[in-house]
Amino acid sequence: MPRKPSLLIVDDEVSVARTLQMVFEQEGYKVAAAHSCSEALHLLHNGGRYDAIITDLNMEQPDIGLDVARAAGGLSPRPVVVICTGYASSENSRTALELRVDYLATKPVDLKELVPALNRMLCHRRDLRAWK
Repeated sequence: MPRKPSLLIVDDEVSVARTLQMVFEQEGYKVAAAHSCSEALHLLHNGGRYDAIITDLNMEQPDIGLDVARAAGGLSPRPVVVICTGYASSENSRTALELRVDYLATKPVDLKELVPALNRMLCHRRDLRAWK
């Protein structure tokens, strides 16, 4: 039996994190949630390994989700990183591109787009690793 893909959801709005968690668990993911950037960084720096990370951009500070993306970029293997925001600017979007964020979703997030997009990105990442 193939293993479930692991997902870390980072959002300071507990209801948003819980909704995403339920949706992705129904899709077959093993989901963990963090409700602040510091909580997510603690998980990532203490051995947490995830196939994908979905993080809010603005939590305890503006653009703090970029710190989660930056930390994810230093992991091996690097997880797929999705940033969700209602406050994209040219500056934070440029930084997200420089950090190699895989997907930038605009809030309110359309789950009918996000779920298949994440599934495709994970399949693509798996295929790339299989070719190495």
